[in-house]
Amino acid sequence: MSAVRIHNFAVSLDGFGAGADQSLEAPFGHADGRLMGWFMGTRTFRAMQGAKGGTAGIDDAFASAWGTGIGVEIMGRNKFGPQRGPWTDDEWTGWWGDDPPFHTPVYVLTHHPREPLVMEGGTTFHFVDATPAEALAQATAAADGLDVRIGGGVETVREFLRADLVDYLHLVIVPIVLGRGERVWDDLEGLEGRFDVESVSSPSGVTHVVFTRRG
Repeated sequence: MSAVRIHNFAVSLDGFGAGADQSLEAPFGHADGRLMGWFMGTRTFRAMQGAKGGTAGIDDAFASAWGTGIGVEIMGRNKFGPQRGPWTDDEWTGWWGDDPPFHTPVYVLTHHPREPLVMEGGTTFHFVDATPAEALAQATAAADGLDVRIGGGVETVREFLRADLVDYLHLVIVPIVLGRGERVWDDLEGLEGRFDVESVSSPSGVTHVVFTRRG
């Protein structure tokens, strides 16, 4: 049976999973690269960019688990791009170039569906107007027995946690204070009661917290 997994989900000390004012020039909003700096230095991230080198150790061990056993990703429209409202054209194909790193079907949650977008390397973006449960049913069918990854952004992660559809959550607490942006934990009181929780600190300063569904 497919598990539903979230990996490398970074949150600031004051509970923000994304900065404010996302734009084409600022994909992470005013947070810039501060939430994901621990990840961008790893061997895993550099390999995704076609580069050599990078750090090993705890951060890379967690980062490298991102793709293992994944058959489909579900993401929100705000992860796919900075556009809001109806699509004005189909020229935007995501932040990742012609060969995105997913190499699986990707279901993009949006109130404005459009035709599927076929990319190089096995990635096809499907744009669906669906509830988390509906999207998960479609994704599970397409995953062919592999797991489903919830890729973000913050509101998409919140919706799946609120609907109790997540089996594994890898959270990264980053020692920064953003002050504004998209909050993660509102209306999720008692979330930890559904999971076994473990944590480990990294020399980079972040703390990796793993939530695994009980039973």
